[in-house]
Amino acid sequence: MIPPRPQATEGRGSVLRFARAFRRDLLSALPDRLYRAWMAEFRSPLVHSFFCNDPALIRLILKDRPGEFPKSNRLRAGLAPLLGNSVFVTNGPEWAAQRRIIDPAFEGGRLHETLPAIFGAADAMVARLKPGLQDIEPPASHAAADVIFRALFSMPIEHETATQVFAAFRAHQEAQPVVNLAGLLPWPRWLPQPHSRRTRQTATQIRGLITDLVAARMQAIRRGDAPDDLATRIMTTPDPQTGQCFSEPQMVDQVAIFFLAGHETSASALSWALWLLAANPQWQEAVAAEAAALTPNMAGVNALRVTRAVFREALRLYPPVPMMVREAARPQKMRGRPIPKGAQMVLSPWHLHRHRRLWDDPDRFDPARWSCPESRPSIRDAFIPFSAGERACPGAGLAMIEGVVMLARVLDAFRLRPGPVPPIPVARLTVRARDGIAIHLTPRKAASSA
Repeated sequence: MIPPRPQATEGRGSVLRFARAFRRDLLSALPDRLYRAWMAEFRSPLVHSFFCNDPALIRLILKDRPGEFPKSNRLRAGLAPLLGNSVFVTNGPEWAAQRRIIDPAFEGGRLHETLPAIFGAADAMVARLKPGLQDIEPPASHAAADVIFRALFSMPIEHETATQVFAAFRAHQEAQPVVNLAGLLPWPRWLPQPHSRRTRQTATQIRGLITDLVAARMQAIRRGDAPDDLATRIMTTPDPQTGQCFSEPQMVDQVAIFFLAGHETSASALSWALWLLAANPQWQEAVAAEAAALTPNMAGVNALRVTRAVFREALRLYPPVPMMVREAARPQKMRGRPIPKGAQMVLSPWHLHRHRRLWDDPDRFDPARWSCPESRPSIRDAFIPFSAGERACPGAGLAMIEGVVMLARVLDAFRLRPGPVPPIPVARLTVRARDGIAIHLTPRKAASSA
């Protein structure tokens, strides 16, 4: 089946027209030719950008010469109220020092330590779900936030502070457009950034709540009774080169991006994966069969091969972060075109994952492609839901475990069918549905006993 996607525009237009359209819907604002183009240039007095879909260019930017293509300062400006100087927006030595502290907490050998948090949040989600027709995005967001709080601070989302942070993040997503003046204009750094009042208010509220959590954890660490969770590991890990740990303000920046990246992206991927299963009964029953035998350990998770293929296919069709922006630190030449210093290099998982020259029948939902030898080049070169290279998401492994466990637990408990109106994807901070994702849930035990 062909899952829904926005209708792309035809022809050309100014970047200012695109910017206005981006505020309504980033995905439909861009021209259809990007699904076939290897490279496209957009130019105006405000922005000079290049969309790069050629796998060779993506490899060059993300893996071969990442130092020449740092994160865009305009991205930092657009997200500064919430993320401060977190690892998501920094560059150079500052970013490298942050990753040296953060990465050990997410090493593959330690991922099993997050399983109780993931299974606990998954089972809590199933317990909260009710039979009948509902928008699945809110419970998916709740569950993804629950995982983050359990893994970071050893507290479920029902904890008062966790609930307040979750509500504040939802308000911030509504207030923060994917393209804003702070991220679009070459704004002088000494001037106050043109963020909306609501964006600043929600960011201040979130950071205040996180500050309280970090301060309480620091006190527990000093007393010697802090739980052994992600927050404690990160706050007590010194940079092996300098011996310095994160200060409390620095840790607030990192927790903000952990929550934004780990909560928003996971909720987006889980919501779309559940709808895809609802719309594809054969794959749904294959996942349910695997889920019935799931044990709460790494061996059980590793056995979820069909479920993992379904989740990867959902990430391909609906990558939570639809676009990434790098900045050319010096003049370059790509595919015969001159790239000036300061040009914005746009890498679009949304277009790359659906590129008509790279994937067979790219708009079709087909988890079987993940075990097909013919798909290996595209999987290797054109699948970057967590970015790639040295700036790949450190929590990618945790996100994959979380996604397949959540899917398995929900499908073990419920049979799904899609609502009457297909969801239409739009890009906010992540790829969400314009009017929600309606799914009808029927308890499996009740259905089988009947």
